[in-house]
Amino acid sequence: MAARSFDMIVIGAGPGGYVCAIRAAQLGLNVAIVERENLGGICLNWGCIPTKALLRSAEVFHLMHRAKEFGLKANGIGYDLDAVVKRSRGVARQLSSGVAHLMKKNKVTVVMGEAKLAGPGRVSVTSDKGAEELEARAIVVATGARARELPGLEADGDLVWTYRHALQPGRMPKKLLVIGSGAIGIEFASFFNTLGADTTVVEVMERILPVEDAEVSAFAKKQFLKQGMKILEQATVKKLDRAGGKVTAHVETGGRTETMEFDTVISAVGIVGNVEGLGLEDAGVKIDRSHVVTDAFCRTGVEGLFAIGDVAGAPWLAHKASHEGVMVAELIAGGHPHPIKPGSIAGCTYCQPQVASVGLTEAKAKEKGYEVKVGRFPFIGNGKAIALGEAEGFVKTVFDAKTGELLGAHMVGAEVTELIQGYVVGRMLETTEAELMETVFPHPTLSEMMHESVLDAYGRAIHF
Repeated sequence: MAARSFDMIVIGAGPGGYVCAIRAAQLGLNVAIVERENLGGICLNWGCIPTKALLRSAEVFHLMHRAKEFGLKANGIGYDLDAVVKRSRGVARQLSSGVAHLMKKNKVTVVMGEAKLAGPGRVSVTSDKGAEELEARAIVVATGARARELPGLEADGDLVWTYRHALQPGRMPKKLLVIGSGAIGIEFASFFNTLGADTTVVEVMERILPVEDAEVSAFAKKQFLKQGMKILEQATVKKLDRAGGKVTAHVETGGRTETMEFDTVISAVGIVGNVEGLGLEDAGVKIDRSHVVTDAFCRTGVEGLFAIGDVAGAPWLAHKASHEGVMVAELIAGGHPHPIKPGSIAGCTYCQPQVASVGLTEAKAKEKGYEVKVGRFPFIGNGKAIALGEAEGFVKTVFDAKTGELLGAHMVGAEVTELIQGYVVGRMLETTEAELMETVFPHPTLSEMMHESVLDAYGRAIHF
């Protein structure tokens, strides 16, 4: 049977792959996309979206307990974990089916099955229906990543969970250990802690949320402790003993090892790229620590072969993957797109309080030799934040003292994940402090804190 021929084949239908396929189709290319599990990939089905649905339930639950503050009455407050999970899975299914509709609308051929490179410009796909070959002048690898599992800490789906198990919990943990305090770990810690689990977070680095600005990490830690979480920093879980429906964690801190007992453990110690079984190394692709090595335009160095998203390395963010997908599609179609600027990609963590950032932290800016001006503005100085009952948090901005360039912005507090994009646009447009100061921010909004933080960097803050 002759191979089906296309202009481009995308392997993986996550937020990088399906967006790449759509953009290529818009540009007139005949596109096939191969997916082994669910359209929408990890993000829509087992990551970004269903976790936000769970966290929204936890947020509403938290607000219900605060009803009296708002002059309201709420009695008999409780939750149904199965119903919370059912809603989350329903949201994921809705968006996955939406991707299927987009594939059909854009005339992208969807091929379900396991893909493997079968030679230059060729992909073999194996499924329950058998095997077939596809061919194209360009192939885009967008296979994503999965949870990293460390020796002795492997998930079993019963006592020790990965994010997949945590998204469909068979029970509510009573005493929970979360290993790792990056975005995934802290979001699950926040969700289960809000619903009543006795939650302990262990972080190997010197502080939680280690990629964030130190002030943001410190403020977030303070809030988590107030909410009842226990946090161990510069600590390592050496092993887990499982017996009698319990897990005994051996935790090393400062050279001392102590044991702690839990009924549930969530391992959130990073990710590894899905590079196995694709024939990448046989094709001449370089792999570095489970990720495909690419240039700024996601080219692998092998003619006609590209890699985007999590499988191509940091930052491991869905929006980075999608933008790479658009860039690669335009490149393959003969365009001249600009490469991604990693320093202008925002990171967001949807715990309570939310955390968002873009660009350099104050410490990184100084490390790079910049003379900086730093501005800060607290939520307590903002009318909308007080009206919302969300007066905890702050916005921090870091500028190059010589040029006025916005080097970085860092936020912690209510809805900051919705605010950060203003600073992202500013960085992309190479905005200086002068333009930001002269911009009129609407009142009353949380965004006014963004303006005030800029003003504060130059000694001009009005409301604090």
